[in-house]
Amino acid sequence: MNIAVLGLGLLGAEIALRLQHCGHRVTGWNRSAARAEAARQRGLTVAACVWDAIADADLTLLLLSDASAIHATLFAPDDAPSLAGRTLVQMGTIAPRESRELAERIAAQGGAYLEAPVLGSLPEARAGTLILMAGGDPNVYEYSVPVFHDLSRDPRRIGAVGQGAALKLAMNQLIAGLTATFALSLGLVRREGLEVETFMELLRASALYAKTFDKKLAHYLAHEYGAANFPLKHLRKDVGLFRSVAEAVGLDTHLLAAIESSCRQAEQQGYAEADYSALYEALVPRSH
Repeated sequence: MNIAVLGLGLLGAEIALRLQHCGHRVTGWNRSAARAEAARQRGLTVAACVWDAIADADLTLLLLSDASAIHATLFAPDDAPSLAGRTLVQMGTIAPRESRELAERIAAQGGAYLEAPVLGSLPEARAGTLILMAGGDPNVYEYSVPVFHDLSRDPRRIGAVGQGAALKLAMNQLIAGLTATFALSLGLVRREGLEVETFMELLRASALYAKTFDKKLAHYLAHEYGAANFPLKHLRKDVGLFRSVAEAVGLDTHLLAAIESSCRQAEQQGYAEADYSALYEALVPRSH
C-alpha cells in the first residue's frame, strides 16, 4: 500500500520506518526541516510539500503534535487542495471533540476519516506491538486494518469517532497518575532512609505493583532521564488535555491540576525534553 506519514517526530518516524520495513511504499513529511532531514538520513522518502506526500497515498497517517497542527497542515491556506477521495487516519493524542471536528471537516470535503491513537513508545513501534484503539466508520477501519496489523498485534475498533480518542486520554492519564504516585512513595522511602530494594520487593509481591515502577526506577535513583521516548512536555500536554475533557463531562480534576502543575515545575527545571519520569524532580526536590 502507498502510505503517507505526516509528522516525523519520535513516534512518527518509527511508524514510517516500520511500515516501510513491512513492504509498504512510504512517503513522509514534516513541518520542520531538521526532522525531515533526520528521517531522510534513516532511509525514508521525504516530500518537500505535504500535498506531494499524499498525492499518491492510499492511506495518510497523521502523527502531528496536536489538533492545531493538523488543521494548519490540512486546511491552511484557504486554497489547499481538496481531501476528496482521501483516507486519513489520526494517530496522535487529541480530544474527542477535536477528533469529531476533524471528521466533520474532512467528510465535508469528501474524504474519509478514522482515529487510531496508539499506546506504546519507540520499542513497540519498531516491533509492531503498539496498542491501537480505533474509532470511526467500520468500513474505513476494515480498509485500514491490514496496515494496522503491521503496527499492532491486536488492533481494536473501539467504537465511534471520539471514543478511541477518549480511551487514549484515559490511558495517558494513568501514565501520569502512576508516575506521580510512585515518585511520592519512593521519595518518602528514601527520605526515611529505608532500603529501596526492600520497598520494591514488597511492592512487587502486592496487588499495587505496576511494571512501569521497575522500568523507571533507575531514572529516579540516578536522577538521569536520558533520551526520551515520551518527553515530559508531551505528558504535560496530555494531562492538560485530559483535564479539559474531564471537566466538560463533570469529573473532579483537582488531582490532575496538581499533576499538571508539577509537570510545569519540572519543565521549568529544564526537564521538558527529558523522559516523563523526570516529574520526580518536581515532586521529590533534592536537598541542598
